[in-house]
Amino acid sequence: MSRVLVVEDEAHLAQGLRFNLQAEGHAVEVAGDGETALDRLVEKKEPFDVVVLDVMLPGKSGFEVAALLREKKNFVPILMLTARGRPEDVLQGFASGADDYLPKPFELAILMARLESLLRRSVWMKGAGPVGTGGSAGKGDKITGDGGETAATREAAREESGDTFSFSGKSIDFGELELRSLGNTIHLTVMEAEFLRYLVQSAGRVVSRKSILGDVWGLHADTDTRAIDNFVVRLRRYIEEDPSSPRHLQTVRGVGYRFVAEPEA
Repeated sequence: MSRVLVVEDEAHLAQGLRFNLQAEGHAVEVAGDGETALDRLVEKKEPFDVVVLDVMLPGKSGFEVAALLREKKNFVPILMLTARGRPEDVLQGFASGADDYLPKPFELAILMARLESLLRRSVWMKGAGPVGTGGSAGKGDKITGDGGETAATREAAREESGDTFSFSGKSIDFGELELRSLGNTIHLTVMEAEFLRYLVQSAGRVVSRKSILGDVWGLHADTDTRAIDNFVVRLRRYIEEDPSSPRHLQTVRGVGYRFVAEPEA
């Protein structure tokens, strides 16, 4: 049974979500403000599988709550709900660390589908280790899954399928939402991973801010593109030895960006 935390200050909506989610077999808790949610998730470290987070909350906004969770290394999947459905608000939600964003009013079936998608991702991440026949593997043991497949074989298959990408001593695991860079493992949000995937697939080519908005976020070309620049600043902190002089994620002035996997010395 999945544990869901609903952070919503409108009591009728919170209880409606609780009722419908419980009807689908989920265990649901409700928090009426951001401070309560942060206390449960960060201070008390209560385990939840997904958070349904409203933006317009008393005290700390949903944007602030999401950003603080990520700052505290809490990567619980977040589905953000808000009446503020402008493209700029959607981008701000993703920039703050949300994994998905649903404007109000919404169809219950759409919310459930988005929620189930995040829960599946949560299960995949928790169960990323190989499936054995019971017990745990010791250090140095060869770990195998169904059919005797080794961990190394699976890793090679993941790279061949495009689930991982390596460049200049760094690696991105798009399935695990992890970036290994400069000796650190960085947890990515879904949107950060999708943005990086888009850049990798376009490696060597200049991609415009407008095309990024449309292809990655599905937003109209007339949306303010400054949020894209904010994402780029963050990604540079992840992958560049010197973010102030980027070599991998280069700015093409007046147009957009170019990703270079192996820049010349």
